[in-house]
Amino acid sequence: AMNGEKMKTVCQLNMCNGCMACLEKCHRNAIKIKDELKYYNAVIETEKCVECGLCTSVCPRENDIDTNRPRWWYQGWADSKIRDRASSGGVASALIQTFIGNGGYVASCLFKNGKFIFEVTNELAVARKFSGSKYVKSNPERIYGKIKSLLDDNEKVLFIGLPCQVAAVNNYIKDKKNLYTIDLICHGTPSVKLLEKYIDEIGYDINSLNDIKFREKNNYGLVINGKKVLREGVIDHYLCSFLESINYTDNCYYCQFATFERVSDITLGDSWGTEYKEQQKKGISLILTQTKKGKEIQEAAGLELKDIDIDKAISNNHQLSRPSELTAKRKKFFYLINKGVDYKTTIFLYQGS
Repeated sequence: AMNGEKMKTVCQLNMCNGCMACLEKCHRNAIKIKDELKYYNAVIETEKCVECGLCTSVCPRENDIDTNRPRWWYQGWADSKIRDRASSGGVASALIQTFIGNGGYVASCLFKNGKFIFEVTNELAVARKFSGSKYVKSNPERIYGKIKSLLDDNEKVLFIGLPCQVAAVNNYIKDKKNLYTIDLICHGTPSVKLLEKYIDEIGYDINSLNDIKFREKNNYGLVINGKKVLREGVIDHYLCSFLESINYTDNCYYCQFATFERVSDITLGDSWGTEYKEQQKKGISLILTQTKKGKEIQEAAGLELKDIDIDKAISNNHQLSRPSELTAKRKKFFYLINKGVDYKTTIFLYQGS
């Protein structure tokens, strides 16, 4: 901040979700997102700010969130054509295809020109790029206005994102009649700069990649331009820190969305601990449906649905009851990374702690 004055932020210091809704809501262009690896902040340039309060009106951290308890729960998968290409049971892909097939638009995250951005489309060829888990903070900047103008034109829009992003869309869009939302069960997300650092250290430039995958079914590990970074069965250092909940931004460990009450029409995750062992290799999704709207699109998608014991599902997906845990290892991880230690050495060192 200028001459020692306190930095002014949209929400509580170091607790920003990075949903980018405030940037778009601000008519004065007075907000910049500051990414410091360990936390994001939406910083307000006080000279430009007129204290109109629009930024806080859309912030997921600054508002009470509207949630619904799931009313129906299943585990299941899409038909094999869709499922084979998906990172889990293919349910998101089936919902996307059906929604577009019925004349709607879908907004979600894809990887393009080195960035994990949001696009909204009614073309299946573009929407295919939405599939696959992305274990990094995505950037929904400027998606909210695009969704709003489609809704204003009476189009139907399905938004698929993390719970904090769904909450931001819900705050941004007042008339939700034609808005449908899916949230993904999320353990937390790292700054994209950490992924860039790792990719750079293993000899790639993120900006020139065509494609990056974080998992194929139950095999976790970076696959870059179709090539697995490390040999089969070995998890690379980036995913290692991700799966151990070490490299997320601060706010994720205080996530107010890690509850059984959900912000969306449908919640999707993996059906861990399922009794359908044979099917598990092909991927099984956990599907929680909160609303009539959710039920309507879920029934249209032609899914193979099985019953699931909800208590078992919650105990196998702790994000349905509590956020990831802040550990001493994480403190050490960021201490080393911020000292400029490379990723591989950092992992080696914190594992000794």
